[in-house]
Amino acid sequence: MTNKVKFEFAAIPENAALARVVVAAFITPLDPSVGEISDIKTAVSEAVTNAIIHGYNGNGNGNETAVTISMHNVSRQIHIEVSDSGVGIENIASAMEPLFTTKPEMERSGLGFTVMESFMDTVEVTSRPNEGTTIKMVKQLAGER
Repeated sequence: MTNKVKFEFAAIPENAALARVVVAAFITPLDPSVGEISDIKTAVSEAVTNAIIHGYNGNGNGNETAVTISMHNVSRQIHIEVSDSGVGIENIASAMEPLFTTKPEMERSGLGFTVMESFMDTVEVTSRPNEGTTIKMVKQLAGER
């Protein structure tokens, strides 16, 4: 069985929780383990938070800024794409280094990409300055339950 969902929401911090719930609801019919659900929700939360805080500099107002999540599954392999049309990332390799942050004044830990990579099987980041960023993540769920 395959499924496909795409949704867009205002780039405000409160919607990171919404994204987590929607992603969990999307994968629940595949009967993932509690750990798999937690891993995917955490990775998505980090990606969405990055889009809001870094992509839009925390200035998302809902009228002009949005985050889009596209999801589909191929059997038990989950594909999730989180994108924004914000400021983009000039140096992706540096941004993905543990503890790198562009917002030290906000006490950001700089571990968002590290967390995504630890919970997902693959994480691919594409970005263009002043055009936005897309994070593609894949997670293979364990065998049939």
